[in-house]
Amino acid sequence: MNKPYIVIERIFEKLTSIATKILGNSITFILALCLVLFWWTRGMFISNDLHQNIGDFIFGTTFLSLFIIQKSFNRYSALVHLKMNELISSHETANNAVMNTGEKTEQEIRELAKEYLEIEEEILEETIKQSEADTDVNTQNNHNV
Repeated sequence: MNKPYIVIERIFEKLTSIATKILGNSITFILALCLVLFWWTRGMFISNDLHQNIGDFIFGTTFLSLFIIQKSFNRYSALVHLKMNELISSHETANNAVMNTGEKTEQEIRELAKEYLEIEEEILEETIKQSEADTDVNTQNNHNV
């Protein structure tokens, strides 16, 4: 791949990482809650239209839900990464390149996935060869008996 694309991709990965940390922060949620409460209280006195008030309530609730969902996703993701890192580090033959995949770019993750697909294919081929060899040995044993 060309170098400018990789640089742009790394910058975008950094920005999305920062955005998810900000959106999942408790202080950000409190600020958003204050903003929504202010918006709701001002809107209730300005408009007597029931449909608009219901729409504002639904929109505000949905807006706050974004922060709650992001917070829970950040927590869940951190727990999964922690568990995976523990499993990887406890296994002697494990490839430590997959540790902290949350810090890797999407391209690096794809390359690691491609490597593991190749390893999986090799293991599958070895298993097929081994089962064919076992079948041949069993066939010869049955003829000799």
